[in-house]
Amino acid sequence: MALIEKGRVFAPEAGVDYAEGSIVSREILRNTAGTLTLFAFDQGQGLSEHTAPFDATVTILDGEAEILLGGVAHYPKAGEMLIMPAGVPHALNAKQRFKMLLTMIRG
Repeated sequence: MALIEKGRVFAPEAGVDYAEGSIVSREILRNTAGTLTLFAFDQGQGLSEHTAPFDATVTILDGEAEILLGGVAHYPKAGEMLIMPAGVPHALNAKQRFKMLLTMIRG
């Protein structure tokens, strides 16, 4: 999918659609500083535990996520965000479907 056009107002939750039984992602910005990626998780979907070499934020756009961060469960919902430090194991689960914006910051 194409990146979002710079200089235009848009609604991030409308930038990615749910798909039954799937996780849908759409990168909307990439540069040397990092990336912005939209995700839509259908209920029952998730990402297994992993680490990332950079700090990242998850901003929930719709629904509620279960995010395990360093073994601790967090339940951010629409309008809330969580900062995930580099190198800390994390996993995401969709107890219900949700959309999020992942901001990955390099450096």
